[in-house]
Amino acid sequence: MFGRVKPLDAILATAEKKSLHRSLGAFQLTMLGVGAVIGTGIFVLTAEAAQKAGPGMMISFIIAGFVCAVAALCYAEMAAMVPVSGSAYTYSYAVMGELVAWMVGWALILEYAIAAGAVSVGWSGYMIGFVQNSLHITVPLELVRGPFDGGLINLPAMGIAVVITGLLILGTKESATVNAVLVAIKIVALSLFIALTIPMIKAGNFQPFAPLGFTGISGAAASIFFAYVGFDAVSTAAEETKNPQRNMPIGLIGSLAICTVFYMLVAAGVIGTVGAQPVFGPGHVALSPGSPALSDACKAIGENAVVCSKEALAWTLRSVGHPMVGWLVGLAAILALPSVILMMMFGQTRIFFVMSRDGLLPEFFSKIHPRFHTPHVITLLTGVFVALFAAFFPVGLLADVSNSGTLFAFAAVSIAVLVLRRTDPTRKRPFRTPAVMIVAPISIVGCIYLFGSLSAATIQLFIGWAVLGLIVYYAYSRSRSHVGRGLTEVHEGDADLPPSSVPPID
Repeated sequence: MFGRVKPLDAILATAEKKSLHRSLGAFQLTMLGVGAVIGTGIFVLTAEAAQKAGPGMMISFIIAGFVCAVAALCYAEMAAMVPVSGSAYTYSYAVMGELVAWMVGWALILEYAIAAGAVSVGWSGYMIGFVQNSLHITVPLELVRGPFDGGLINLPAMGIAVVITGLLILGTKESATVNAVLVAIKIVALSLFIALTIPMIKAGNFQPFAPLGFTGISGAAASIFFAYVGFDAVSTAAEETKNPQRNMPIGLIGSLAICTVFYMLVAAGVIGTVGAQPVFGPGHVALSPGSPALSDACKAIGENAVVCSKEALAWTLRSVGHPMVGWLVGLAAILALPSVILMMMFGQTRIFFVMSRDGLLPEFFSKIHPRFHTPHVITLLTGVFVALFAAFFPVGLLADVSNSGTLFAFAAVSIAVLVLRRTDPTRKRPFRTPAVMIVAPISIVGCIYLFGSLSAATIQLFIGWAVLGLIVYYAYSRSRSHVGRGLTEVHEGDADLPPSSVPPID
């Protein structure tokens, strides 16, 4: 099982050819993390968390942030040692062998492709709300929600996925300046939301605090984890960090702490102004988010609850008498979220590209377009699947399935750190995970805990995906693997391909 290890020295030979200037301090790292993390999850998943945990979702943000923090410290050690493309897939290949690497790469497909679908659905919710409230055009529900969510097909979500796919094939990339502007738009929008809602909080809206008990809080934490993904952008900057042993933990923990406080203030603003109690069905049973039953219950109450909204923050502001700021928050989401979809799909194509080049996937996946110089085959295939996910599934289910892949990958990286400390203790580590014998096990247990808190349907989907992955590996990939055939070539291009985890996923 742990055979066929890709030689770490061969992987590192590429990275050593490209020396990066160490210029980032603790402040720059912290800001990088804040920019990468704040985004999709808080705009889109607040209603999902409220349906699962009620006001207790504030605790859910703390739990998810803590698990991210310990996972990030493990991730940083591997990212600093192996600063090449492929993310957790490459780390696993170098430490635990091909089968584990294949399963991690297979799980990362869930992280990126399905997450891109989730963001597309989230964008659709804000876009439709914007159109209906600004232009007073009523859009049929059947055309803007999937069959699990009380409609037929989500055409806007499908459309944005198709547009982004086309841009990726043409080779469009975000510039650092554009990205910085979009990050600023997101942060200004959320700051406005906090400034307007916090003074209007009513303490009574926080009762009962945990209507579904700690199980509900855990379930919401497992979903809210999606709101933090992107923090590993800080980890991958280890090679460019001054005094990484001091500054990496400050950047990682600092950015996650700031984001957690931000998220809790936004959650408090929602809960304290419009309430965030779950909608119950017959027999006082809490209905599942994104289910037809919840959709029907929301129709019965005139969609007059934050858990029913597909644009929770804009809906909250309109409900408390700030329609213009609600309009601006909706516009901020509409402008910022497509760039997140683009970077997720970009990361997905790079994972596929590296796996194809290692022989684990068909070679045509890594074909480069002669004119646009992009991996057009795999980009098109990824785009088709993202569009289908977005068209037919609700945002909560997609986010949870994405989280299952992410949690698996992060647990694998945490195990890899422990294994490599034992098998190769003398190797140069620009950053060492502090108290690794405590932090890494906590990270592994935390990932397992959040994974176990996902819905039964999500866990079953992940297991089915993993079984399918094993079938593909033994039926196709194992016999065609370059490492298995004794080919350990080093690719000069590795160091120039952006690591798949760098994009601001959330």
